[in-house]
Amino acid sequence: MEQYLNLCRRIINEGVWVENKRTGKRCLTVIDASLEYDVANNQIPLVTTRKSFYKAAIAEILGYLRGYDNAAQFREIGCNTWNANANQTKAWLDNPNRKGEDDMGRVYGVQGRRWAKPDGGSIDQLKKLVDNLTNGIDDRGEILSFYNPGEFHLGCLRPCMHTHTFSLLGDDLYLTSYQRSCDVPLGLNFNQVQVFVLLALIAQITGKNAKTAYHRLVNCHIYEDQLLMMRDVQLKREPYPSPKLEINPDIKTLEDIEMWVTTDDFKVTGYQYHDPIKYPFSE
Repeated sequence: MEQYLNLCRRIINEGVWVENKRTGKRCLTVIDASLEYDVANNQIPLVTTRKSFYKAAIAEILGYLRGYDNAAQFREIGCNTWNANANQTKAWLDNPNRKGEDDMGRVYGVQGRRWAKPDGGSIDQLKKLVDNLTNGIDDRGEILSFYNPGEFHLGCLRPCMHTHTFSLLGDDLYLTSYQRSCDVPLGLNFNQVQVFVLLALIAQITGKNAKTAYHRLVNCHIYEDQLLMMRDVQLKREPYPSPKLEINPDIKTLEDIEMWVTTDDFKVTGYQYHDPIKYPFSE
C-alpha cells in the first residue's frame, strides 16, 4: 500500500504536465516506477484508502488466460471494462477487420493463446510456459506477451500491461510484469491485483512456490481532473493493513482455468477500506 501511495506523491511532487492527444486532457507524468508484491506471504496489494472492486480485475485476467476476443465473454464472467473499447471507439467501429458487436479483435489474450505464425498456424504461449514450469523447466523465455505491433490494426486497443515473464529458481516461482502506460488513480490497483493473482494462480497450477511479483511501469500519470481528489482526499487517509487472498485449492490445471473457474473461486479476507472515490475515466 505504501508503494502505491509513494508513487502517487511522487507524481504530484515531481510530475511534468503532458497533453495527452488521445484523451485531450493534461496529466502529471513521471517515467519509470518499480513495485513489488509479496505473494509468498499473501499480502495482496489491494488499495485500502478507497474501496477497490477487485473481482472485475480477476475476471479480466481470467478472460485473458482463456484467450477471449469478445466483450460479451468478459461481461459473462463479471468484467465490463471492454464494452466501450469494443463498441464505442470510432477508429475500431470504422475498421474493416471488426466482426460486429462486442468484437475486440486480436488483443491481449488472443495473442497469448493464439499468436499467429507467419507460415500459418499459431503459438499458445501460455500452455508452453505452464507445461515447462510444471516440469521444472525455465528456458529464460517463459514469457506471456500480448504486444504484437504487426497486428495492432486487427484489434480495438494496444495492450497497456503487455508482457509477463516467469522465472523459476528451484521450486520458487517469480513474475516480472511490464506496463507501458498507467492511469494511477484508476487503473493501477486493477493491474496490481492482476499481477498478484497471475503469479499466485500459475504457481498453484504448476505446483511451485509463489514468491515475489515485480511490476515495472513506464509512463505513470494522474489526469488533471483526478488530481484534487487524489491530493486532497485519498492521500490524506490512513491506510489499513494488507488483506489476504484465498484461491480455491481445487484449481489444479490450465484446463480448470479454461473450463470452470469463476471469480467465486477467489476470496479476499480482512479487507478494510475507506469510502469509494469516483475518479473520472479518460477514454
